[in-house]
Amino acid sequence: MNDVALSATGLAKKYRLGNVASYGRLSESLWNAITDPFGRKHTQDTASDFWALRDISFEVPRGSAVGVIGRNGAGKSTLLKILARITSPTLGRAELRGRVGSLLEVGTGFHPELTGRENVLLSGAILGMRRAEILRKFDEIVAFADIGQFIDVPVKRYSSGMKVRLGFAVAAFLEPEILLIDEVLAVGDGEFQKKCLGKMSEIGKGGRTIIFVAHSMPAILRLCDRAILLDHGKVVVDGPTAQVVRRYLESDLGRIGEWSAPDYETALGDDVAKLKSIRVLPLGGGNPEEIDIRKQIDIEVEYWCKNPGSLRPSTNVHLYNDDGVCVFINNDWNDRKNWPKAVKAGSIVKSTCHIPGNFLAEGRIILTVAVSTFNPLIAHTVERDVVAFQVVDRSEGDGVRGEFTNEWPGVVRPMLDWDVESRPWKK
Repeated sequence: MNDVALSATGLAKKYRLGNVASYGRLSESLWNAITDPFGRKHTQDTASDFWALRDISFEVPRGSAVGVIGRNGAGKSTLLKILARITSPTLGRAELRGRVGSLLEVGTGFHPELTGRENVLLSGAILGMRRAEILRKFDEIVAFADIGQFIDVPVKRYSSGMKVRLGFAVAAFLEPEILLIDEVLAVGDGEFQKKCLGKMSEIGKGGRTIIFVAHSMPAILRLCDRAILLDHGKVVVDGPTAQVVRRYLESDLGRIGEWSAPDYETALGDDVAKLKSIRVLPLGGGNPEEIDIRKQIDIEVEYWCKNPGSLRPSTNVHLYNDDGVCVFINNDWNDRKNWPKAVKAGSIVKSTCHIPGNFLAEGRIILTVAVSTFNPLIAHTVERDVVAFQVVDRSEGDGVRGEFTNEWPGVVRPMLDWDVESRPWKK
């Protein structure tokens, strides 16, 4: 047991939909507003229970690096918040043996009115370190975070990237025995992410324990020797990283080009909107789950609208790639021709988003779809990671790739107009 750094036994976390918790991340609060349709006045306080985690049990030996993966809403961040003692479990028990450092959101634990220097000293004191210990690490923290000239500026004036850099440096260099890292590293730039992964690798080799939540499968594969796949708050598989990642990427999520709700009564939402169906339609037909990069892609969304009153709901599509990077977000309100169109009570609304050919990069695209009102801001219904499709850019025909066969990075791959001219040149 002395070799176990962290253990979870029967962990479960229940939320009462309709009751907004007083803790949690801003991003979670926004998503909770979307996914909490039962908390509206028309439900007359008929609250419903939502289990974010159910019966989670595992042990992590000291010196291990464990990745936690899964789709949005799988329970990854809730698990880390319980381990970090930010929230308590409804059932079960978590034990951590050693000093814990965590980075669960941008600027976690920083006081906005204090300077970067003061926050570093405060964070070390909270971890139980003596001032002399903190000062020995101070120059390394500042150098790694690359915020030297801003170290004596109040943190409230920092950009998100600066907060992430300083937050990670504090969590990593103040030598916690257990390091909990959420996917906030996506906020930083590419070079800083590489530095972070290198530092985490160094920490792991030094015998400390890492729990790492990320959407980036390459990062998980590089850093972790073990991974846990969560889905709907439950452990799907726990094992060697390569096997778990393969299971995740080959799951049904990667092959679903269409979704529909069983019926109106069981669909999630409120009187304004309940999602009815979502379909991926390549222009001219064909396999909706593997689409030629040259083809226009239509995302067709239908929802039931029972009683909108004076509200004007709008359909939103959120596109993510396999690394969890948001490719773009769009909604039917962006197209000005839809502004005068009122949504009638008792209707089925169909919104179709047209994505032009030669626009998305090749790879898997995962969709989250929601219906919301912008003024006032009300989220009526959402289905996360609901459909997915694969964009294929073959080295043939008139696609963007043409005869080029090597790796081509980027979240979009547009075919743009170029002008090329030449003129005589003489020395």
